Amino acid sequence: MRERTYHKAKVLKYLAWTFGLAYLIQVGAAYVYHQNRSAGQLVVAAMMFVPALGAALSGAALKDMGWKPQIRKNIRPILIAWFSPAVLTACGAALYFLVFPGHFDLTGEYLVLSIGAEAMEQLETQGLSYPMYVLVSAVASLTYAPLLNTFVALGEEIGWRGFLYPNLKARFGRNKGWLLGGIIWGAWHWPLIWLIGYEYGASAGNETGYAGFPVSGMMLFCVFTVFAGIWHDWLYEKSESIWVPALFHGAINAAATLPLAICLPNTGSARLLGPAPNGLISGLPILLTAAVLSARAKKAG
Repeated sequence: MRERTYHKAKVLKYLAWTFGLAYLIQVGAAYVYHQNRSAGQLVVAAMMFVPALGAALSGAALKDMGWKPQIRKNIRPILIAWFSPAVLTACGAALYFLVFPGHFDLTGEYLVLSIGAEAMEQLETQGLSYPMYVLVSAVASLTYAPLLNTFVALGEEIGWRGFLYPNLKARFGRNKGWLLGGIIWGAWHWPLIWLIGYEYGASAGNETGYAGFPVSGMMLFCVFTVFAGIWHDWLYEKSESIWVPALFHGAINAAATLPLAICLPNTGSARLLGPAPNGLISGLPILLTAAVLSARAKKAG
């Protein structure tokens, strides 16, 4: 199913196509985002298909990536992929709010900043209070949202887990491949972190910025993608189906913004600590569990 040998020429082509196209798109997405936030978000979502395109253009064996879900065989990996992101995210958010209890907020200030006061008022006129909105979003993140997000996340998983990670593991071994792959995956997002404050800045409800912007955000996000990448690829190895890491990716995307929805916006440098799962404190559950997976993989050889 996966690459057993390292194809240097294909990897270099993949990186050139994937980074070249994505960086161009991110510059455009930043311009659109500053004109119309919703339209900019759609461009960013479309960018998730670039790694799949890069894999195809580099000559990757797309048909060998495990297209059958094999549901009966993969019940356990599927359940882990579907529900563990929400559990790990909730645990991380709880840790963050224990440290920063004053940041917990259910007034809807974050949503007003994200979608505007008028949209918030429309929700309220429809009888949907902000706490109820958060509850509905939480239920969605545990039920249908991960499945819907899977089809968008698949674009990234084809490129990262389907092509790049197997090649890096063939060349450097599993753990070093996971480390290098995670850094590359994180660096792929860097223009957005710089241009629109992706993950830790303005686009994450933190217009006040943070210390060391944007370099500290870039480095921290690479830490997150290294450990999140371990989770993704471990599930890929266990399931031998590209759909399972795509489901995990979709579930993370579904759950990741929920902690921000119950947190005060503009928390400054504290945003580097949480409450979303890419913070230093709130990310501990993902980091620690991924470290366990890495240690077990090293022990197993």
